Parts: sequence; structure tokens; C-alpha cells
Amino acid sequence: TPEYLGRLKRLCHVLGLGIIGVPIRNTFTFPAGPDRDRELAHVHKWIDYAGDLGAPTMRIFAGNLQEGQSLAEARKNCVESIEACADHAARRGVLLALENHGGIVAEADSLLAIVKAVDSDFCGINLDSGNFRTDDPYRDLERIAPWAVAAQVKTEIQPRGQEKREADLERIVEILKKSGFRGYATLEYEAAAPAMTAIPKELERLRALL
Repeated sequence: TPEYLGRLKRLCHVLGLGIIGVPIRNTFTFPAGPDRDRELAHVHKWIDYAGDLGAPTMRIFAGNLQEGQSLAEARKNCVESIEACADHAARRGVLLALENHGGIVAEADSLLAIVKAVDSDFCGINLDSGNFRTDDPYRDLERIAPWAVAAQVKTEIQPRGQEKREADLERIVEILKKSGFRGYATLEYEAAAPAMTAIPKELERLRALL
């Protein structure tokens, strides 16, 4: 409700916390019809929530291939869906940040094809440093970084066909810096070590690099 959002915004302010983004789950690969309409309504609603909170970005997903759908069709549907939300996002001052989160954007080529095709400067990328399972994840992060408007830094990385390994945080931060990224970089912790003891150490390491 507006009252809840107002009190949440107040609480964050008095605690000295910035509201830097709103992450949602959605599927944008549906063709025109009731399923797409449902997803668009969901995203429009959350754009308003993000705007009320003063969040500069909103993390969105692309989604998976629908039954019998080609990758080209899925990309087209995703572009159309993002564009159907972009004007409203612009009015609320909220950048739509498409994350490299599996599905049709599991690889850099497909993600970039969608973002470049969207006719709006209120669409960018939410760069997740741990989500590419490609032959060279670091190279793919370099490719998408120029379009990043938000960044989630993970402490692990997993090249294709290999086990998870410790991520090179220094290299990830350097990729962001070289791209000219000036948004918020957040730690998204998913490793096995207990969060309450591991996160403070990882935050200290990340802050020193930034």
C-alpha cells in the first residue's frame, strides 16, 4: 500500500540506508495475449512501487523459451514487452535493468541483442557477475558492462562444464571501472560459508577494491 511504502522509505532514510533498486520476477517471452498482459500489469505495478520508493533501477528478467518457440521469437517478444513498459518507467524515473539470468539471456549475444533492440534509454543491464556459465564468463561480462545500469557482484564464478570457483573480484571491479559504470555495485552472497560471518569479510574486500 502507499502507506506501507511511505513508512518503508522513511525507515530507510532514518537508518541511513539508500534504496538503490527493486528486484522483481517476471517473464517477457510470451506472445501478445493474456499471459503477456498479466506480466505487463505486474511490471507496471512494480514500476510504481519503485518510483514511490525513489529507486533508480528495477531488475527484470527475460524468461525461458515458451513451448514451440524459437529464440528469435522469444527475443522479439521480450523487446516488445520491455518497450511496452519503458514509457511508464521513464515517467517514474526508473531504469529497467535486464539481468543476465539464464533462459534466453544465458549468454551475452542474446542479452545484448535484446537490450540494443529496445527503443528506450530507460532500458539497460543488471550485470550479475556470477550468472554466466559460458566458456569465458569474464570476457562476457566485459561485453555487457557498457550497458550496465546496476551490478550484482558474486564471490563465485562457474565457467561452462566446470565447478564453481572463487571469483576474481579485482578483475570484476576493473571490468566495471573500464566500462565507465557509475551505478551501484552490490554484493549478492550465495556461497557456502555462513552468511553472517562471510558477508562482512566479503564486503570489506569489495569496498576496498571499489
